[in-house]
Amino acid sequence: MRRARPRLRRVRRVAAVERTEKNRRTSGGGAALSPAGGAAAAAAGADAQRKILDRYKPIKVLLLGDAGVGKTCVLQRFADGTFVSSTRATVGMDLKRTTIDLDGTGEKVTLQIWDTAGQERFRTITSSYYRGAHGIIVVYDTTDSETFEHVKTWLHEIDRYASENVNKLLVGNKSDLTSKRQVETESAKEFAESVNIPFLETSAKNATNVEDAFMTMAGEIKKRMATAPAMEQGNKSKITVSGKTESVKSGGCC
Repeated sequence: MRRARPRLRRVRRVAAVERTEKNRRTSGGGAALSPAGGAAAAAAGADAQRKILDRYKPIKVLLLGDAGVGKTCVLQRFADGTFVSSTRATVGMDLKRTTIDLDGTGEKVTLQIWDTAGQERFRTITSSYYRGAHGIIVVYDTTDSETFEHVKTWLHEIDRYASENVNKLLVGNKSDLTSKRQVETESAKEFAESVNIPFLETSAKNATNVEDAFMTMAGEIKKRMATAPAMEQGNKSKITVSGKTESVKSGGCC
């Protein structure tokens, strides 16, 4: 009986070591996760990867409005820092990709800006143009009251084809032509407030508020998407154009 006790103590020590090793494998480094835990970890990893990819996904912004209101001029002023005066309508679709720096933090975001480039006069804009748009800027000419009256039609088109939560911005262009003004600022502001859309006036010729227009749009998009799983950043952002643009088939200023 005296010799049996040491063997019993050894058995207990071995059992204790085995329990310790098991606990280490299931809760420590090199953890062996349960099926449920492994699935949760995989899902969390996939979600983190998706957020990283979405952070660099281009923000699609559309420019809409009647022909001749200056959409292309506004786009060129923002993306290229240039102004080309022309009465010749652009033929085809115009696309520019511009990399911006949000809030001066060094975080790069790409704006993918689409210009209808005169196609609206032929009513060839289809639902595919609106697909995937994060924001839409509706432009009218402050010297042409008819283009302002058509804003309601463009908003109807947006409601019909674009996503329900797309951000919208109303822009009155050619504010520098004060002697030719037909649409008063207060009238446009009141209309924008009635449909709950941000509003400002721009001049592509002298660059007044052009950057602010895209700043407002990008800021509103980021603010909305801050609560969505696709993107995390929010708040209105100051935009600094940092170069890279890409253009696809463009012509005059329309």
